[in-house]
Amino acid sequence: MSTIDSSRLLQMRSSILNQNQALQRAAGRGGVSGVGGGVGGVDGAAGTPDFGAAISNALQQVNAQQNRASDLSEAYERGDTHDIVSVMIERQKASLGFETTLQVRNKLLSAYRDIMNMPV
Repeated sequence: MSTIDSSRLLQMRSSILNQNQALQRAAGRGGVSGVGGGVGGVDGAAGTPDFGAAISNALQQVNAQQNRASDLSEAYERGDTHDIVSVMIERQKASLGFETTLQVRNKLLSAYRDIMNMPV
């Protein structure tokens, strides 16, 4: 078994960080100052949205769709509307949004578990 050359590891790390900065510049985000960057990859100066904001926005949209479907269902049950097609379409949209949210949550939990189980 060979020994680990720390200077080689530092050189590889530096190369990876340089490549990462070049990719971020190419993507229009600018370079990351320091190791690790900001919280969750947030670039506050450029105003790019972070992951938490994207997830929060998606959850709000799914919630709004669920509320629309509930309102239409209640209106149909009261007899305020007779358009069963629009009621069923809105309910299906709400169902798909919920299922998608559930699958994203499952994938995030799986990724979190995988990261936590990685050997250090």
